[in-house]
Amino acid sequence: MSEDSSGETASKGAGGMNSVTTRWLASSAILAVGLVIGGFALGDGIKRAQRADRAVTVKGLAEREVTADLATWTISYSASAADLATAQSSVDRDTAQIRAFFSELGFPADALQPTGVNVTRATDNNGIVSFTVRQRVSLRTTDIKRAQNAVRRQFDLVKRGVILEEGSGMAYTFTRLNDIKPEMVAAATNDARAAAEQFAKDSGSQVGAIKNAAQGYFSVEARDGDSGGGWGQSDTPYKKVRVVTTIDFYLK
Repeated sequence: MSEDSSGETASKGAGGMNSVTTRWLASSAILAVGLVIGGFALGDGIKRAQRADRAVTVKGLAEREVTADLATWTISYSASAADLATAQSSVDRDTAQIRAFFSELGFPADALQPTGVNVTRATDNNGIVSFTVRQRVSLRTTDIKRAQNAVRRQFDLVKRGVILEEGSGMAYTFTRLNDIKPEMVAAATNDARAAAEQFAKDSGSQVGAIKNAAQGYFSVEARDGDSGGGWGQSDTPYKKVRVVTTIDFYLK
């Protein structure tokens, strides 16, 4: 009876060990499968992340020709004499001639405004004293054609005895930049996307959404080149507005 009991105990012990071994092997197999699946998922996720982070940086350009809508003309002139009253009288005469000139061209009286006056006193080597009166008046108008006509006829002022000082000239300015900004930014963005699509085509990719974008700055210049002005001011009313955008597009 004790022999049977011992045999039964041994049999149960062997069976228990086999069961533990089986469970351990099963757990190891499940763990191995999990590691394989997890590694695959991790690798695939990294690849997807790398694909999602692929991007191309391109620039887009938009240009538009416009006509200035504001003309300003600062006219400087002066007169010198041995006494202040005579010099001032000469400047007053020139001022009257200038006002008559612009009135004859059809400008309203308030289009011309005085912007400054300066008086200097000088003594030469012989002790002779002279006075110089320098006057500035400014024309401001939105009538561009009339302003151009005034520039073409400015020599008439010389015929009237008015000597214009250096720096007297018409400046044309385009002031409605904000009105065309949205359309120009959209055009520059479309130009950038076209460049990105060409790049994607060459690399076997497709263009996705915008990752980052920088509008850049707008410039207003003379249409036919620099005419001596800056920021949209020069001696021509015909301007070219330009904007360059820099955009990062996702590739997929």
